[in-house]
Amino acid sequence: MKRIIIFAAATAIMASCQNKSKTPAIDPANFDETVALNEDFYQHFTGGWQARNPLKPEYSRYGAFDVLSENNQIRINDLFSEMTRKSAAKGSVDQKISDLYKMGLDSVRLNAEGALPVAQTVGRIMSIAGRDELTDVIADMHMSVANPFFSLSVESDLMNSDAYALYVGQSGLGMGNRDYYLEEENAPKREAYREYLGKLFELAGVENAGQAVDGVLRVETALAEKAWSNVELRNMQAQYNPVAVADFEAQYPCIDWKAYFAAMGVPEAQTVIVAQPSAVANAAELLRTASVEDLRSYLAAQYLSHAAPYLSDEFYAASFEFFGRTMSGTQEPKPRWKRAMAVPNGVLSEAVGEMYVAKYFPERDKVRMLELVKNLQTALGQHIDELDWMSDETKARAQEKLATFTVKIGYPDKWKDYSTLEIDPGLSYWENIVRANRWATEDAMSKYGKSVDRDEWFMSPQTVNAYYNPTTNEICFPAAILQPPFYNPDADDAVNYGAIGVVIGHEMTHGFDDQGRGFDKDGNMNNWWTDADSEAFKAKADVLVAQFDAIEVLPGMHANGALCLGENIADQGGLRVAYTAMHNAMNGAEVAPVDGFTPEQRFYIAYATLWGQNIRDEEIARLTKLDVHSLGKWRVNATLRNLQSFYDAFGITDGAMFMPEEERVVIW
Repeated sequence: MKRIIIFAAATAIMASCQNKSKTPAIDPANFDETVALNEDFYQHFTGGWQARNPLKPEYSRYGAFDVLSENNQIRINDLFSEMTRKSAAKGSVDQKISDLYKMGLDSVRLNAEGALPVAQTVGRIMSIAGRDELTDVIADMHMSVANPFFSLSVESDLMNSDAYALYVGQSGLGMGNRDYYLEEENAPKREAYREYLGKLFELAGVENAGQAVDGVLRVETALAEKAWSNVELRNMQAQYNPVAVADFEAQYPCIDWKAYFAAMGVPEAQTVIVAQPSAVANAAELLRTASVEDLRSYLAAQYLSHAAPYLSDEFYAASFEFFGRTMSGTQEPKPRWKRAMAVPNGVLSEAVGEMYVAKYFPERDKVRMLELVKNLQTALGQHIDELDWMSDETKARAQEKLATFTVKIGYPDKWKDYSTLEIDPGLSYWENIVRANRWATEDAMSKYGKSVDRDEWFMSPQTVNAYYNPTTNEICFPAAILQPPFYNPDADDAVNYGAIGVVIGHEMTHGFDDQGRGFDKDGNMNNWWTDADSEAFKAKADVLVAQFDAIEVLPGMHANGALCLGENIADQGGLRVAYTAMHNAMNGAEVAPVDGFTPEQRFYIAYATLWGQNIRDEEIARLTKLDVHSLGKWRVNATLRNLQSFYDAFGITDGAMFMPEEERVVIW
């Protein structure tokens, strides 16, 4: 069950603070003063940036995140390029990174190999003659390639956060979301998917490719019919369904479960937590009743689709044409060096992170962040005390939870050991990817039966992002996010509070959003709220859902307020808490305007700056279906319209940005 970590997207739009020249705190070139700020605050303060940063062909969305990510990619690529110019001892981290990187760059070898790296496995799958052969194939794919039919994972037990548990959940949709299979408006995407699968089968030499494609669509459409929606997947309580293994095997008699669990490295499993029972039951029914021909075609398609990005140019082009151009509107593939760099950066993420931190993350930034986090905790505590809709009993428990937050900044205290991972340049690129995937799965499965490692990080230091994890009650800020405009050592406090301060407050608020509030201070799923307080929270949350539901993101398409509720609550909470922390830091002193803007104005301008971006319509449509985050424009405009301090800062009393007080909602 991989719904435990609640991620908060992060973005940035300027060069790193490591540059020799100072990064301006606020850049007037980002503004578009042809648009009144009371009509469209986002456009007024980011329109100039949008005009100067048109969408690159390799992007479906290009914004702050992408600029900072590109900067990081160049840094990491430089590290890797330097490695390739040196000899490295076999089995060393440098050897593993360097060889993976060079294999990804070697287009001559990849094209010469063609379908050879996948031929044996595809042949094995397509020769399946009976259901008794399915168990071994499914287990092998789950260990190293993909999760057809269902997924198996080891995660913290939601009711006992000190122990790891085994989760089985829905999985296996090639297009990723059930709506693409079921909604009439997505018929063109389904046709493009058919063409994509047909191309994969053709390149792999599969006979009767058209019939195979029909079989894949029959299986995946049937899976989609009972798959839980993205909104339903936000209900954590509904996804906690522990079942004794013996009962689980009796309820879902579709494969040899004993052999499967043994192959997955958990033969001693006593209990399985079923995350989406109706979807898992549906998958089991398909395994029992669908034709063997359809089942093997589906398994082969899953295998080939996951392999395609790591094979010849023809395979990669087929993958890009569907997932890049059709689904996201991307015009061109990323250059080969970016694709090659991304693989070792993911496979050996903490080893790369250790190198990244040593070169690019000064210790002073970690010290400053700890201070900011403490200030934000104080401010959130003030907000909890001042709530007029929450009882003293629930407030006391909220304060206990806030006081026990674990804070992770920059990088882990201990690094992951990759010594048992073997990378062999004598094998194909894809074979090494499979080997690395298997190693990672074995590493994850080995946790079963052990106590939870609360020192583990769920993001690498070089990731431009941040997260809150409810089962460990922790907030985490990797090193890579601590750069302008999030954290700018040359900027005034108002700008830093409006940027990194809001990010900190955002992650803290996740501990009290519609999902996080269901976990107590120890990270256990536990209702510590009174019934009246829960009802009051829901009433306020429903208002926020309705506000975002009303937003038309494209003609005829509206935002999904329920899907994005947690992130929208966290955005608002982050802004309010950071604003209070800024004023606490000012301690009543008058701070002179800078460049004509008061501290309050600079706070909100800094926040808007984080979300400047250009985005294609196809990506807007895709993200609206899939992403728990609202689009950047609405993370600014729709959120700010609820905040009186925003109106006061700019003297806004009318215009599209203005919302009558009786229509506003404030939660934290």
